[in-house]
Amino acid sequence: MQAAYYERNGTARDVLQIGEVQTPRAGPGEARVKLAASGVNPSDVKSRQGSTRKIAFPRVIPHSDGAGVIDEVGDGVPKSRIGERVWVWNGQWKRAFGTAAEFIALPATQAVPLPGNVSFEAGSCLGIPAMTAIHAVDLANAAKDTTLLVAGGAGAVSQYVIQFAKAKGAKVITTVSSPEKAMIARDAGAEHTIDYKREDVGDRVMELTGRRGVDAVIEMDLSANAKLIPGVLRAKGTVIVYGTGPEAVLPAAFCLVNSIRLQFFLVYELDLKERERAVARVNDALKAGTLLNHISQPTFSLANTVAAHEAVERGTTGNVIVTF
Repeated sequence: MQAAYYERNGTARDVLQIGEVQTPRAGPGEARVKLAASGVNPSDVKSRQGSTRKIAFPRVIPHSDGAGVIDEVGDGVPKSRIGERVWVWNGQWKRAFGTAAEFIALPATQAVPLPGNVSFEAGSCLGIPAMTAIHAVDLANAAKDTTLLVAGGAGAVSQYVIQFAKAKGAKVITTVSSPEKAMIARDAGAEHTIDYKREDVGDRVMELTGRRGVDAVIEMDLSANAKLIPGVLRAKGTVIVYGTGPEAVLPAAFCLVNSIRLQFFLVYELDLKERERAVARVNDALKAGTLLNHISQPTFSLANTVAAHEAVERGTTGNVIVTF
């Protein structure tokens, strides 16, 4: 099969190769998926760069998210699953071979039925961005009487955060960096957008909340934004962190005096119940046709995986997708 792969950490142009590799077979408890699309996430780029963890295998086929059709199953998996449209998660987490390939074999539980009304491109957006969003919204205790501040409202995860928070009745304020990104965030359901390059985020949040502050912040980069916490968060509020740089300087005195809860989580390491709940919520939204999937255009071919990685590095708006 054809795949994108790397054998050392480095820049996309230096280390990513496209070539023929052995096609996997489905082992016991596994399903093999003939992939139609592969999602490229910031964590995939950071892993290839070696900025979050060094390469752990002689060869890595990157990407954890994807979608396609099951074409082979191993012992213990019903043969009736052959031909099933699916989306997959954790394709390359603690494994050498991910979804940047024509086929992937992985535990059958990681191949989730994809409703027929949903494209493979949309299906390849779900594993990291949508499941991160659902868990973040749950941890924030989003509800009808709550207000959330969502960092980077035009980002892949934040787009889903806004939608799932709105589904719970929460009010959403989000930060953006341009009028175009503000429009994207509003399309997802945000009531208010704050252009952090042109406005004081704290002043605007206090204006919008009647000087109360938000109930929770859902944060994509704590290392960059921790300084904002005292200006936006109410006493006994919550900061949910799904992304950060290596270190963050916290406003510790404010957090102590105001009994602030700081909750980190990594979507790759959700436990079984958390994972099942997130998968069910994703598929309920897909079946209902209510989930907006913002896919960056154009999509990229497997041969152009380098360009797809570079698009993520540039901060391209929307989910970056490789199609086969």
